[in-house]
Amino acid sequence: MGNIRAASLVLSAVLLGTVLTSCDDGSKAAAEAAAKELSSGLSSLDVSHAALAGTDPSAAQDQLKTIVAALGGVKPSVSAGEATTANGRTSVPLDFRWELSGREWKYTTTAEVAQSNGHWAVQWTPGLIAPGLQSGEVLAIRTTAPARGDILGANGAPLVTERPVKRVGLDKAKTPAAQLDSSARALASLVGLDPAEYAKQVAASGPQAFVQAIVLRDAPDRTPTDSQIAAIPGAFALGRTLPLAPTRAFARAVLGTVGDATAEQIQKSDGGLSAGDQTGQGGLEAKYDDELRGKDGVTVLAVHQDGGSPTSSAGASPSSSATPGSADASASPRPDQPRTLFTAPPQAGTPLRTTLDPKLQQIADDTLASVGPASAIVAIRPSDGSVLAAASGPGSNGYNTAMLGQYAPGSIFKTVDSLALFREGATPDLKVECTPTLTVDGKTFQNATGYPEDHLGTITLEDAYAHSCNTAFISQRDKVSQGQLEAAATSLGLGTDAPQLGADAFMGSIPATAGTTEHAASMIGQGRVLMSPLAAAVMAASVQKGGLVSPRLVLNAGEDAPSSSPGASPGASGTAASPSAPSTPGPAQAAATPITPAEAAPLQAMMRAVVTSGHAGFLLSVPGAPVGAKTGTAEFGSDNPPKTHAWIIGVQGDLAVAVFVDEGGLGATISGPLLTNFLTKASQ
Repeated sequence: MGNIRAASLVLSAVLLGTVLTSCDDGSKAAAEAAAKELSSGLSSLDVSHAALAGTDPSAAQDQLKTIVAALGGVKPSVSAGEATTANGRTSVPLDFRWELSGREWKYTTTAEVAQSNGHWAVQWTPGLIAPGLQSGEVLAIRTTAPARGDILGANGAPLVTERPVKRVGLDKAKTPAAQLDSSARALASLVGLDPAEYAKQVAASGPQAFVQAIVLRDAPDRTPTDSQIAAIPGAFALGRTLPLAPTRAFARAVLGTVGDATAEQIQKSDGGLSAGDQTGQGGLEAKYDDELRGKDGVTVLAVHQDGGSPTSSAGASPSSSATPGSADASASPRPDQPRTLFTAPPQAGTPLRTTLDPKLQQIADDTLASVGPASAIVAIRPSDGSVLAAASGPGSNGYNTAMLGQYAPGSIFKTVDSLALFREGATPDLKVECTPTLTVDGKTFQNATGYPEDHLGTITLEDAYAHSCNTAFISQRDKVSQGQLEAAATSLGLGTDAPQLGADAFMGSIPATAGTTEHAASMIGQGRVLMSPLAAAVMAASVQKGGLVSPRLVLNAGEDAPSSSPGASPGASGTAASPSAPSTPGPAQAAATPITPAEAAPLQAMMRAVVTSGHAGFLLSVPGAPVGAKTGTAEFGSDNPPKTHAWIIGVQGDLAVAVFVDEGGLGATISGPLLTNFLTKASQ
């Protein structure tokens, strides 16, 4: 009996020694090192150099590549935990984190680690990659597009929302082969496309393809009609909805559009976008795409490699309505049936609230509809800075002239001159000399074509403002420095920050220093002085309010949304007033001394005089509250005679408006009627 007990004690000591040996610090560290090496390989989707048991690393790499192929190159973040030993087996947890279409999938698998030929290695199985993954199974992903957030206007009015459309195209599966070419050409002609080009697209598509020709708004008066389309063999009009503004032109440059993600957008999205995803293209739709687009619904499945596997497809409808959560391998379906490992439902996008007034925006768009050159109308409510309309005409070719254009403002800048002069003691009754021409350091300045001769000579500053006498204002150049002009401009919101706007914009650029001739040019809004129509409207609004107006457009912009600044790039369509104009104006700043009600009062009176006794008498016909205005004509380029920008700013009640036409002639004759039309219809 004693011998048996002694033998038992010896055996226990041996077993205990074995367990202790497998758990000692050196073995534990070696096991964790092997698991860490594997986790690093899994994070890069390359396990070809990992310490593996049960298979050759190159074979494991081929299997891994096959398993994750449908995830589109997305790589997980994998970290190895602490090794533990139980029942003589050592294991290390592997914590996975995937970012799939903006959704986080987290789970833990277990790596079995053991010594093999004197080295620690991880036993390779598919279950290392996803919980419960079996040999012959691969991962598949289904994504479901969320409902895109609307862009709303004043009082919550829907501006961009889902509206019915018709996808017009040719269904090759339902078109007799002998008629494919003729049907393609007939359909292209019907919808206004190049028949030869569309026929080429049809011929190059697969035999079962639906080859889209055009997407049309499904309005009652739509042309072509469904019957005209159906008369062409194989042609169909398929109904769906798309996020659209009320009309094609409605605030298009500001709002942007929604369309299929481009290859460049997909590449820059770091897996957030896939082919076929709808995303913002320009304007607010692009700037706030993350918020508006929401988050895709994502379902990850384990499917048998040889059949029945769902494909990775953006916008595909999920077949599973599983509850969102982490990996779940507890279900036991048939081996050849897909198993849901993870699912997260789509999250609808957040609506974007703006200040745009649907009525005024439509009036602005309609007013510019027949204007040939680049043009813009911007309307602001002075009391709170709300941008009520920001229209860029068809001549802008999609560019946001209203908010990003950089143009010499011409005589509307005399509003800034006047404020600077008032701060030096001048009044509207100041006597000034209005001469036909004035020469400064060899450069001759003159008044605009058609300046009335009966307003030459000694006149008041108010009269010079009302009839826009260039020489009278240039004659006052020694009373205000270039720096004082810049200070007065910032007092009216020019060249300053616009932190509440929530959109990209150019707020103007006024040089702080200038030579003698350039300073003279600045007095009439030439030289290096630049404005956008938005900046001009802000200037007019600040006068009308009697205080600095900070424009606002997006009401629920995130705290990190970039604000507008004077340095915003104008793009290819921006027109500089002078070859010396800087391509990137100075940094945004705050107004040092905002305009006061006392300073604004004489400016308001002078703007009214432009209408009552100056050359904007046409605005007397506008119904409602009295209208004040200032016209501007700015020369640019090297042509003889030079081309001109046509400007006018106007105020009426709690409304301030700027109208701009590039290559437009005189502000009074070109932009003036546009302002009259806008204000008249706005009052109805």
